Amino acid sequence: MKSFYQEFKNFAIKGNMIDMAVGIVIGTAFNNVISTIVKMVIMPPLSLLTEGVHLSDKRYVLRAATETSEEVAIGYGNLLEVMIDFVIIAFTIFVVVKFINRFKKKSEDTQDKTVETPKNIQLLSNIEKLIEEQNSILKQR
Repeated sequence: MKSFYQEFKNFAIKGNMIDMAVGIVIGTAFNNVISTIVKMVIMPPLSLLTEGVHLSDKRYVLRAATETSEEVAIGYGNLLEVMIDFVIIAFTIFVVVKFINRFKKKSEDTQDKTVETPKNIQLLSNIEKLIEEQNSILKQR
């Protein structure tokens, strides 16, 4: 039981849980921004192209409403809006990750002197050079 408690304490203190919570909060806020952009910026021009028909109102009626029963319909318009949301969010995340990876790759390049190389990459590079030197000395014998 002590080890489980210690593992949880290490997990929480090392920032994993805090990082995850921050990511969820930012992700939720980002989702709200994208949803608003889709509903208020992208969908109105699409509505104009479809002669005033709102995409979210599109549905396939399975059974019309009567005095005794409600309408039964498949609301495919909402699905299309959610799919547009997803595509925009996925594309935005792709662009951000690509941007971050470019800087990460640049910082890990030991030959590039414009960006300071992290200490762990420098140490690994130095070890690699030492091993190459050692191998060349051993081959000469």
